[in-house]
Amino acid sequence: MTAFPLTAAPAASDPAVSSERFLAGMRLFAAGCTIIAARHGGVRAGLTATALCSVTADPPRLLVCVNQKVRAHTLIAASEALSVNVLAHGQEAVARRFAGMVEGVAGEDRFQGADWVERVTGAPVLKDALVGFDCRVAETIDAGTHSVFLCRVVDVQVAAAPVAPDPLLYFDGHFAKLA
Repeated sequence: MTAFPLTAAPAASDPAVSSERFLAGMRLFAAGCTIIAARHGGVRAGLTATALCSVTADPPRLLVCVNQKVRAHTLIAASEALSVNVLAHGQEAVARRFAGMVEGVAGEDRFQGADWVERVTGAPVLKDALVGFDCRVAETIDAGTHSVFLCRVVDVQVAAAPVAPDPLLYFDGHFAKLA
């Protein structure tokens, strides 16, 4: 069997892509909307995010990327726990609050108007999310402006039957739903 290197050094001749060009490309990648939430002590914080993915089912792992400048990052790092709450199309208002798109709503106020519960880790889990993953941080990787949290899923809350399984998506700067 031939062994391949896991990483390759960038070639000196590789062109640099601007952040603007990269972001223009990423706007055309449709993604599910989630709320990443954490609690440390009596303080809660969260953010709307699309930068996450499943890593493996055995054992259950998620990869979550969080900007190091947001308050939730500090709480995730301190508590070593977080929740990933997958939103339904009818939860756009929650997504907007946690994305900072509602003027005058920040910090703890973002949690108002929705029911939150605690599962195993103590991280806030949105009671009526399509699914809520309760996670412990297994590894943290510094990645420029963000941290990549490799998370061990310790509990999963799946929505009850009356919730329509229509996910909230984000595409080209707008919230959307499946056609």
